Amino acid sequence: MTVKPDRRYLLFDLDGTLTDPSVGITNSVAYAAARFSITVDDKTRLNKFIGPPLVESFERYFRLTKAEAQKAIAYYREYFVETGIFENFVYPGIPHMLEELKSDGRTLIVATSKPTVFAVRILRHFNLDGYFTFTAGSEPDGRRTDKSEVIAHALNECAIRGLSDAIMTGDREHDIKGAKTAGIASVGVLYGFGDREELTTAGADFIAEDIHMLKNLLLGDR
Repeated sequence: MTVKPDRRYLLFDLDGTLTDPSVGITNSVAYAAARFSITVDDKTRLNKFIGPPLVESFERYFRLTKAEAQKAIAYYREYFVETGIFENFVYPGIPHMLEELKSDGRTLIVATSKPTVFAVRILRHFNLDGYFTFTAGSEPDGRRTDKSEVIAHALNECAIRGLSDAIMTGDREHDIKGAKTAGIASVGVLYGFGDREELTTAGADFIAEDIHMLKNLLLGDR
């Protein structure tokens, strides 16, 4: 099954879809955890923080109150803004895929729960910014972290009125559920941090096992 080739607007999650941010994010979470005297022996267990809004994850996994979670985010950013932000790498094959999609006339948009200011810095650092027409993210004060709000913001700012012309690609259930709430189709990718069960349960319209398959899906398998 392939995506209709007339979908002009392609929205992409950032973390776990375009780049692997696991080292930077888990180091930042561990740094914040230490400020609450929480010891992290295995940082790979913190990969579950990649994708969902941070406040939600700090509350859920460290059992912090909402006020404590906000403090944890401030500590997280102490490390992330200077160091963790670039402890990150672009998945092999992503630049080539983006080049092909853009050359085919598609409009590429980033839709991430990460604050926009950080997303823009990351895209610029890895020379990915030139592929994207717009970058939609959250606000530093915690507004617009829900993925459906981010996607709706992107659709509005890019004046996309025909929802059947847009599709969201991401690696976690938040991307898929956010797309459904916003009224657009979705592709779940398996090379990130979500698994097939998570993505299919969330209702992904398509599943891409790797970047080559994703490219073919978005190009209509031509």
